[in-house]
Amino acid sequence: MKKFFRSFKSLIYCIFELIVGILIFINPHTFTSGIVTVMGIVLTVIGVLCVMGYFRMSPEMGAMSSELTKGLVLLCAGVFCIIKPDWFEDIFPVVAVIYGVAILISGLVKLQWVVDSIRMRQKDWAVPALGAGTSIILAIIILINPFVSVSVMWAFVGAVLIIEAVIDGISAVGDLKKRGKSGDSDDDSDSECKIEIEDA
Repeated sequence: MKKFFRSFKSLIYCIFELIVGILIFINPHTFTSGIVTVMGIVLTVIGVLCVMGYFRMSPEMGAMSSELTKGLVLLCAGVFCIIKPDWFEDIFPVVAVIYGVAILISGLVKLQWVVDSIRMRQKDWAVPALGAGTSIILAIIILINPFVSVSVMWAFVGAVLIIEAVIDGISAVGDLKKRGKSGDSDDDSDSECKIEIEDA
């Protein structure tokens, strides 16, 4: 049952990744600016709550906490994100490199899973193998950075998110079906055991 819910959570993550990839591919500027602005509002609210919480404490408790510092830092970060939501675009090439490294590591993890499946003579390794190869190739392209402009890189990253989401989603659906079948067989075996016990 836990493995079933883990696969279901993976499917939800794939759907979220697909939506983000489509939005980045269509209009990266508006999407990222909106996300940064929302993040700024959230940080500002949390910062205000931290500052208010500090002044509600007794002087002794306040001296032992860092709520005021934390609140002011969050307030500054939140106001900065609200006033200048375009800062994420300025550091996007660095973020893209980090994302490329993350995809590369994910691809290598998938690759080991594929090799393990082949060594154990399992049959359901084709889709993960496609995902591993795709992840590694796309990660190398991102890290090499052959793009002529940042906008092209944005579009490529959005396309990568979409491709990754589709392949991982197919794999997650396959896992859900497999877990469902194994769950049904377990239920059948449990019912058979109960019948045998009652007969005895």
